[in-house]
Amino acid sequence: MKKQFFFSASILQLLIFTFFYSTTTTTTSAQLSPVQAPQSSSPAPGFNTVPLVPVSPSGAPTPNIIPKTPSIDIIQILKKGKRFSVLIRLLKTTQLINQLNSQLVTTSTSSDSGGLTLFAPEDSAFTKLKPGFLNSLSDRHKVELLQFHTLSSFVTISNFDTLTNPVQTQAGDDAKRLQLNVTTSGGSHVSMTTGAVNATVTGTVYADNKLGIYQVDKVLVPLDLVLPPAKAPAPAPVSKGDSSKPDDRSKSSSSFDDDENNNLPAKASSGAGSSNMKGMWIALVVGIAFAWW
Repeated sequence: MKKQFFFSASILQLLIFTFFYSTTTTTTSAQLSPVQAPQSSSPAPGFNTVPLVPVSPSGAPTPNIIPKTPSIDIIQILKKGKRFSVLIRLLKTTQLINQLNSQLVTTSTSSDSGGLTLFAPEDSAFTKLKPGFLNSLSDRHKVELLQFHTLSSFVTISNFDTLTNPVQTQAGDDAKRLQLNVTTSGGSHVSMTTGAVNATVTGTVYADNKLGIYQVDKVLVPLDLVLPPAKAPAPAPVSKGDSSKPDDRSKSSSSFDDDENNNLPAKASSGAGSSNMKGMWIALVVGIAFAWW
């Protein structure tokens, strides 16, 4: 009995071992089968996947650069200064700010654009103007005044000495009525004159490689807004009563002189005839007297 029991137990152990061995082999072959598609494994909790970065031939990473929309806003820059409320109001009412911001967008997207330079008069500078000066300007002249404060290129505070006078502004290129002359001293001291106003740059409000905003102590009033408007020369007036032309008058005067000259020989010949008659009478009287005696 004992031998049969041990024999049966051995057979049972062999069957159990065979079953587990076959199950393990099947699972391993299924995992290593090349036909089965690989399954994506999700990262373990607490770990983040990092995207691969392209690598240049030199070995340095070359991440993709996505261009950003320009975020420079002149109005927001001036608001942060807290002393340019009058200038902000003029830029908005004339809608010139839209043009300037558009130029900044073009500047940011094009390497050929030269940027912008804006001279910003503080609020106290407008109080130095003649009372009622701004209200007396038309909309066109207000735009001209603001454009006279703007250069179509970016100039750093240390490069104003490289400008050629008169400096051309966005107001135009009239060298007499829209002249702006810039002088520098000591590297950072910048003075300007318009022929009507002398001003000084008192500080830098904002500066990057495309936009420069510099505070000035006076409003840059061009001569064009001070001098009387240029008038075209009026034609010479013609008298209504004098219908004769200069040539006619010269002809009439010359004809009158010719008539006078033609009459002079006739008068001279008549005088000579009368003197000859007198001589004949005297000779006749003398002859009779001698004959009588």
